[in-house]
Amino acid sequence: MRRPSPLPQSPVASRGAADAAAPSQRAPRRGTATSVVTEPAESVEAPLTENDDTTAPVIPLALPTDPPAPASAAEAASAGTDAGDVGFREVWKASRARRKALRAEIRRFTVRQRRRRAIWLGAAASILLLALGTLGAAYSPLFGVEKISVVGAQQVSADAVSDALAGQLGTPLPLIDESAVKAELVAFPLIETYALEARPPHELVVRIVERTPIGLIETRAGYTLVDAAGVALSTTGTPSPGTPLLTITGGVDSDAFAAAGQVMRSLPEDIRAQVTEVAASTPDDVTLTLGGSNAQVVWGSADQSARKAMVLATAMAARPPADVVSYDVSSPDAIVIR
Repeated sequence: MRRPSPLPQSPVASRGAADAAAPSQRAPRRGTATSVVTEPAESVEAPLTENDDTTAPVIPLALPTDPPAPASAAEAASAGTDAGDVGFREVWKASRARRKALRAEIRRFTVRQRRRRAIWLGAAASILLLALGTLGAAYSPLFGVEKISVVGAQQVSADAVSDALAGQLGTPLPLIDESAVKAELVAFPLIETYALEARPPHELVVRIVERTPIGLIETRAGYTLVDAAGVALSTTGTPSPGTPLLTITGGVDSDAFAAAGQVMRSLPEDIRAQVTEVAASTPDDVTLTLGGSNAQVVWGSADQSARKAMVLATAMAARPPADVVSYDVSSPDAIVIR
């Protein structure tokens, strides 16, 4: 005789049945004497047909049981302490290894930069050592002055200048006392400017520019030779030949003297040698007298002196002073020759 097949159950009903059966399968808690005996469930097998619309039986899952408690509180404390010590050491070792690896990576990626920095530091150190060595040698007696040369001396005696600066012999070239040199050269009134030039290893060159005398001024002491700045260069009892006589209203401190000095400095050397007298009462009426023919040159003011000198040289070449009474170059665009 064929047994009837069980009716299909819904999933909700199956889950409820499983929940109901679960408490009976849980393990008893500690301290409870109740024992539960579970009987194996009867398995029901039913043949399936093609027209049966049944679902698979739901198998309940066993709930997790509580973890076993430690045997005693002392064992739990000991286990926690050991685990904590081991964890700290391992963390510290891992951190140290990470730092080492990081430093190694930094060194690997910065090797070119460190090499370039080392090259620059080496070059800078070499230059510094070279500079220190050069300075040490320059300030040592190895570069002491043994010879003094004077350049540009025409009216001044070069030997006299060298003898005046003999106190600088033996002094290293970078340590030349310029104030002492100036104090010695002030005694030479013909020296207008000077410059010092060191020629290693042992030569000191003194380049001087002499004052240009423009004429003689008659004083109570005699005839004083002056330059364009009014500096007295020398004094003699009689006028020196070939030196013009200056007749200036107001003396060497006047504007008329400044204009006359500018005019004399602008003249070419050949024309200046022919001038025997310079007269000026104001800055605008400078007059020159040429020797031999006594021809006069009406210069006027010192403005455009260079151009006036060129015009005068051209006029004198065309008409020599022997045939001329005066050259009026006060207006260089319209020169008048008489």
